Amino acid sequence: MRRAGVKRAGRARALLPGAALLLGGQASAPILVPDVSQGRVEIAYSFTGAELLLFGAILYPGGRRPAGEHATDIAVVVRGPTESIRVREKEKVAGIWVNAESFRYRSAPSFYAVASSRPIGRLLDQRTRAIYELGLDSLQLSPASSEAPEVQDRFARGLVALRRRAGLYYEAPGAVAIRDDVLYRATVTVPARVPVGRFTAETFLIRDGRVLAAASAPIEVRKSGFERFVARAAERHALVYGLVSVVLSVAMGWGAGWAAGRR
Repeated sequence: MRRAGVKRAGRARALLPGAALLLGGQASAPILVPDVSQGRVEIAYSFTGAELLLFGAILYPGGRRPAGEHATDIAVVVRGPTESIRVREKEKVAGIWVNAESFRYRSAPSFYAVASSRPIGRLLDQRTRAIYELGLDSLQLSPASSEAPEVQDRFARGLVALRRRAGLYYEAPGAVAIRDDVLYRATVTVPARVPVGRFTAETFLIRDGRVLAAASAPIEVRKSGFERFVARAAERHALVYGLVSVVLSVAMGWGAGWAAGRR
């Protein structure tokens, strides 16, 4: 038995390269004007998570809105910085779980959330989802070794499952509300265990199985207060930080021993 062991940001103005390719330079294509409620998320010792409000407008050429129900759909992807990660499997031996096989990815998003007006699978085919990495089943991970496809698939599923349980990967179909096919809004939850770094919020305008427009906005997640001081000290003065940590550990151990002896 085995088991696989975020001050307001400026509006984005540039289309994503992939969207520009699909648009094919059409002058009649609509334009997305996105924004985000928090362009910076501060993580302090009391941080228990945050909710990001992503909203914006769709500008149509000549102001002509599409007709019909579900004429326009929106998908919003919030993605954290990539990182190298090793996924380990655990195997039950004599009733005890022990480490078995492992697989390393050179690049995997540390956080990934996709909110959409309808389930992604009903908006785009598999090929288009893969091009834009829309959906957990369309993430383009970068394996560090050339294992068999079935092995890579198994570990990829394990990685996604682990991060889903931690709240770091998730999908929220129906979480994007669109008003009059012009205004949209979505809420993305950022968990307490979110990593720090530069995030991106990508918005995709979808119609008839095609991505018509896309835009992105940056989000910075960083530590604040004492946590930020400690993180900066560890990064800029690694040797001093290490020595101080050792001294503090020894002092705390000695103090605990002394207190126990007095009792």
